[in-house]
Amino acid sequence: MKQIKGLKVTEMIHHAHIAGTGSSMPERILYNKDLESIVDTSDEWIVRRSGIRERRISSTERDESTTDLSTRASTKALEMAGVSAEELDMIVVGTVTSDRQFPSTACMVQEALDARNGVAFDVSAGCSGFLYALNVVNNAIQCGTSRTALVVGVDRLSSVINWQDRGTCVLLADGAGAVVVSSSPNEGGILSTHLKTDGRLWKLLYSSDGNAYTPDILQGLAKIPFHLKMSGSRLFKKAIECLSSISRDALKHNSLSSDEIDLVVPHQANIRIIQALANNLHIPMDKVYTNIHKYGNTSSATIPIALDEANREGRLNKGDHVLLMTFGAGLTWGASILKWSI
Repeated sequence: MKQIKGLKVTEMIHHAHIAGTGSSMPERILYNKDLESIVDTSDEWIVRRSGIRERRISSTERDESTTDLSTRASTKALEMAGVSAEELDMIVVGTVTSDRQFPSTACMVQEALDARNGVAFDVSAGCSGFLYALNVVNNAIQCGTSRTALVVGVDRLSSVINWQDRGTCVLLADGAGAVVVSSSPNEGGILSTHLKTDGRLWKLLYSSDGNAYTPDILQGLAKIPFHLKMSGSRLFKKAIECLSSISRDALKHNSLSSDEIDLVVPHQANIRIIQALANNLHIPMDKVYTNIHKYGNTSSATIPIALDEANREGRLNKGDHVLLMTFGAGLTWGASILKWSI
């Protein structure tokens, strides 16, 4: 209690806790062998350079739009949390592949869920979109302006792939993941989030006009009229450097050692990046959750999909320290440490 001009005001500390997780992927599986008919590549080359064996690609012949995938992932997260859509007061979606330029994907998800009480908007931060969106919600809960929020990471990178560029088309895919975040007076939950941006390096990963070619085996793609361009080797080195540094910052901020991290859930961009990070942070790979081999790089969706799978597989226990880390276009990157609450 503190007194302000004769009034007694109760100070309430709000902590943001993840209360439910969910994910959704398209049905269509594109195997490495399938890509051999599209570009000059091989299963061995793809696995060796990225760790990817297959990925999911959405189709206009099914209900697999950005909104559809987001809504299905959100519904699962709400069910796990025991929260109704009407209880949501905020919906934040991290994406760069909305179904339309406007309105936002979050608005479309609000309609689909009938979450009429939730303010809704998107965050654009490349593959870092989910962690940026999670930080927005965490800040809102700590300020007391939100009590129950939905955070979604979703992308359909198949819609922005240059299918004649083997350096990118073998890596990218589609999917959605979601978490319900609730306010609680109990300590724990999201302990801290650390974000960085360096716009000087935007040319390492960006969108360029034009995107006409569709491979014969991938009919039904919902194309967006631009394609992704990437400087792979430079981005690879920068990702390892930036993620190692910001993860150490997050550990130091929370007075934690690497040994005290129970599970790392990294952005699933490349298995070699993930292995290098684990080595730099002195965290064994058996404490690092990976699913890149079956989903590829789904951009903003990689962390919430992996978090949902780890949660449902029993890899997370109440009280565990979880390190999230991400890197994307912008350049943007970040790390967050959670004390697991479910």
